[in-house]
Amino acid sequence: MRIVALVSGAGTNLQAVIDAVHGGELDLQIAAVGSDVPDCGGLERATAAQIPTFAVPLVKGGDRSAWNLELARAVREHDPDLVVSSGFMRILGSEFLARVGAPIINTHPALLPSFPGAHAVRDALAHGVKITGCTVHQVDAGVDTGPILAQEAVRVQQQDDQDSLHERIKTEERRLLVETLRGIGAGEITVE
Repeated sequence: MRIVALVSGAGTNLQAVIDAVHGGELDLQIAAVGSDVPDCGGLERATAAQIPTFAVPLVKGGDRSAWNLELARAVREHDPDLVVSSGFMRILGSEFLARVGAPIINTHPALLPSFPGAHAVRDALAHGVKITGCTVHQVDAGVDTGPILAQEAVRVQQQDDQDSLHERIKTEERRLLVETLRGIGAGEITVE
């Protein structure tokens, strides 16, 4: 299975996948890593692992449709069987979804359908939940609304702030992403 990973930040989920591939835990090829942030840590991690990279930045006030088309073109150049949006902080529009030619999965730091969107950890704390977690789901045209593939619960501790809770969620998120990719590769988890 060939994947293209999309990242916007430090790339810790990507690093978990790279480590699992190099350690023989995952039988897949990371064909490329792309980003909307040309100098992000995720691209640096990919370069260090000798994985091809590309960047398609979205200029503030730029044409989102054109950006989605350009991103889809850049991803398709690497002929993926699966696209992994992992810490990619842009909504993939209908133009991208229609043209990318592969299913897309995403990691999210909450137990969907609760707390969709970019501020899931903050929102969970604000609502006073005692349990939150992480989700791997298939991407559709909505915001964090696609079919859920896997979830893991994380207990909220009394002393948690946004950073401490998010760090514990990210630990589970990395493990869950690797397990989900293993399940997809083995045919145990189906993506459309």
